[in-house]
Amino acid sequence: MCGIVYSYQTILHLDATKGRHLTMEQSESTPMNDQVTKTGLAELRAARAESRALYWAVAAFSFFVNMLMLTGPLYMLNVYDRVLGSRSLETLIALSVLVAFLFAMMGLLDIVRGRIMGRVGARLQARLDERVFSAGIRGTSNAAVRKEAATAQRDLEAVQRLVASPALMAVFDLPFAPLFFLGIFIFHSYLGILALVGAAVLIALAIANQATSRRPLETLNAATVQSEALGAQIRSESELVMSLGMREAAFARWQRARTKSLDASLAATETGGAFTGTTKAVRLFLQSAMLGLGAYLVLQNELSPGAMIAGSILLGRALAPIELIVGQSAMFQRAKEGWSSLARLLGTIPESEGRTALPSPKGHLDVEQATVVLPGEQVATIRMMSFQVRPGQAVGVIGSSGSGKSTLAKALTGLITPAAGKIRLDGAALDQYEPDVLGRHIGYMPQRVSLFDGTIKDNIARLSPEPDDAAVVLAAKRAGAHEMILKLPEGYDTRVSANGGRLSGGQMQRIGLARAMYGDPVMLVLDEPNSNLDNDGSAALNNAIKEFKRAGRIVLIMAHRPAAIQECDMLLVIDGGTRRAFGPKDEVLRDMVQNHQQIQQSVGGGGVT
Repeated sequence: MCGIVYSYQTILHLDATKGRHLTMEQSESTPMNDQVTKTGLAELRAARAESRALYWAVAAFSFFVNMLMLTGPLYMLNVYDRVLGSRSLETLIALSVLVAFLFAMMGLLDIVRGRIMGRVGARLQARLDERVFSAGIRGTSNAAVRKEAATAQRDLEAVQRLVASPALMAVFDLPFAPLFFLGIFIFHSYLGILALVGAAVLIALAIANQATSRRPLETLNAATVQSEALGAQIRSESELVMSLGMREAAFARWQRARTKSLDASLAATETGGAFTGTTKAVRLFLQSAMLGLGAYLVLQNELSPGAMIAGSILLGRALAPIELIVGQSAMFQRAKEGWSSLARLLGTIPESEGRTALPSPKGHLDVEQATVVLPGEQVATIRMMSFQVRPGQAVGVIGSSGSGKSTLAKALTGLITPAAGKIRLDGAALDQYEPDVLGRHIGYMPQRVSLFDGTIKDNIARLSPEPDDAAVVLAAKRAGAHEMILKLPEGYDTRVSANGGRLSGGQMQRIGLARAMYGDPVMLVLDEPNSNLDNDGSAALNNAIKEFKRAGRIVLIMAHRPAAIQECDMLLVIDGGTRRAFGPKDEVLRDMVQNHQQIQQSVGGGGVT
C-alpha cells in the first residue's frame, strides 16, 4: 500500500502533459482607478457625516472661544489707556473680575469642544472598525490592495488621532484669524500690513513643509511597517531561529530594516523640526517687530501704548493656529495618507451585501469545471477541475508537491473564489453563503496549524465569546485530543501563544483538528492532517474520519502519507492543477499500478512512446 501511494509521483512525472498553463487575469484584483477611490471616499465621507451635528457644535464653540480671545487685548488696551490714565482702582478691579470670568468661560468652552472632538474621533473609529477590519482580512488575498490591507487598522487610528487632537482645533480657529488681523488694522494700517506679511511668510513655510515632508514621511511609514512585520515574524519563529543558529543573521536583517526606519525617522524629524523652528522664530520676531513698529508709532503720536500692546497680543492669537498646523504637519500628512489608503481599500473591497439565509447543507459537494488563480498570479493553479462527493464519503486528494492540493483546499473552503466554474454545496455556490455561516458548515485544518493567544478552549471554539463547553470537549474527543489536553497543567484552560508555546507540533495539529470539528460541520477539509502526528494521533484521526462518515458528513484529505487516506472511499489524483484520476480508491490505485508498469516496460523497451 505504501509503495503504491508513493509511486504515483513517479508516474505523474513520466506521463505529464506539457504546455498546459492557462494564463488568466487576476480574478479578484480590482484596477486602482479613480472610480474605485471615489467609491471608497464616498463611504468614508458618509461615516464622517454621521457626526455632522457635532462638527457644527464644535464650530459654534470655536466662534465663542475666538471671540473670548479678544478679552486679553481689550483688557490690556483698557488698562493702559483708561486705568493708568485715570488711576482708578475700582475700574481695575471691575475689569479684572470681568476678565477672570471671561477667561474661565473660554477655558470651559475650549475643554468642551476638545472633548466633543475626542468623541467624534472615537465614534468614527467605532463606526469603521468592523468594516476596515473585514476589508483588511479580505484584502490580504487581493494583490491590488495587499499593502493597504496590511496597514488598514493603523491608517484608521491615524485618522482618529488627528480628529481627536488639538491640531484639528487649529483648523477650526484658522477662519477667525482675519478677525484678529482686522483688529490690528483698526489700530493702525502699518501694523495690519506687517501682520499680513508675517502671516504670508508663515503660510508659505507651511506649504513648503507639506511639500518637503511628504516623501520622508512616506518612506518612514513604509520602513516602519516593514521593520515591525519582520520583527514580529522573527519573534513568532524564535525557536526555529535559535535552533538553526540564525539569531545573528536574523538580527542583522532586522537591524537593516530598523536602520532604514530610523534613517527615515531622522530625515522626517530633521525636515519637520527645521520648519517648526523656523516658524517659531518668525512668529516671535513678528511679535517683537510689532512692538517695535508700535513703539515708533507711539513716539509719532499715531498710536496709544495700549493699542501697541494689544496689537502684539492680537498678532500672536492670529498666528497661533498657523504655527500649530505647521508643527503638527506630520500628523496631518499621516492622516491624509491613511485616509487615501482607506479609500482605496474600501473602494476595492466593497462591503458584503446581506445574503439570503440558506438551509443547513446535507453535504452534497459538486465541483464544476473550477479554475482557480491565486491572488497576485496570472497562471491558474487549478484548471477545469470537476468531481462530486456525496454524504458519508471521504475523498483522498493526492499529487506531487506544487500540484495544487492546498489551493484546492482553500477553494473548497471559500477562501479563494474560482475564476471560472463553480464549487457548490447542496446546489448553492459557496459565495451564496455568508462567510461566517459557511465557516460554521465547513471544518478546515490548514497545512500549517496556527493558534491564537488565549486558552485551548478558546482556540477549539474558534474564539467564540461564549464557547459551548460541551461542544469543545466533544470536538476534542473526536480529534483524539481530549486525554492529551487533560494532561496539560490547566487542561482546557491552559493558555497558549500564537506559536503554540509549550505545545509540540503534534499537539498543535490535534488541537487544530478539534477546532475544525467544532460545531459539527457537514464537511471537513484537512490539508496534510497527520504530518506531525504519531501512531496514536493517526489512529485518532482515522477514527474521527470514520465517525464523520457514519454521521453522513463528507471529508476531503490532502495527503502525502498513506496513513492519511486509509479511511478514504474515493481518491482524486491531481497533477499540474488538473484532474488525472477520480473514483473508488482501490480502482484508482490499481490503475496507477498498471500505468506505472506499462511505463516501466516502455522505458525498458528503448524509450517512451
